[in-house]
Amino acid sequence: MRMLLLPGWQDSAAGHWQSRWEQLHGAERVQQNDWWWPRRGDWMARLEEALLADPRPALLIAHSLGCQLVAAWAAHSQQLGRVRGALLVALPDIARADMPPQLQAWAPIPTRRLPFKSTAVLSSDDPYCTLARGQQMAADWGCDVHAIGARGHINGDSGLGDWAEGWQLLMRLGAGAVEAST
Repeated sequence: MRMLLLPGWQDSAAGHWQSRWEQLHGAERVQQNDWWWPRRGDWMARLEEALLADPRPALLIAHSLGCQLVAAWAAHSQQLGRVRGALLVALPDIARADMPPQLQAWAPIPTRRLPFKSTAVLSSDDPYCTLARGQQMAADWGCDVHAIGARGHINGDSGLGDWAEGWQLLMRLGAGAVEAST
């Protein structure tokens, strides 16, 4: 099964757990044309292209705006069968009034249930989303929720290193997705 990394706004830097998983585990990063002024339709098209480029089923590994990408893509794509599951980490509340102007065009937040297994990983002190709001988005999307305490935006600044706990969540999600598809 392929593992596709979907970084958020401004990409994931070298110390970010996504970048470390790319190096350690061979996960593939979906490259976007513009990490600084993201356009939802462009990002959705890039994800679709990445999925169509290889017939193997995929696990999506999203961080921050990448989580919103998964929800938006799933609400419109004809290729949903190519995805076996999604690990959605640090869901951002892009409907907040204090969102940067680069992200305001991503609203409204999709509310359609995801058609594949998914796990949302939430922090109790994420500066971009309250725990309650993250839980509501996860409920709308039909995600299992895994709260990890006060870990900020669950990024390179959170001190996670290789984030073995996250990798274990992904492996459980992948195993469950394989069982569900057989």
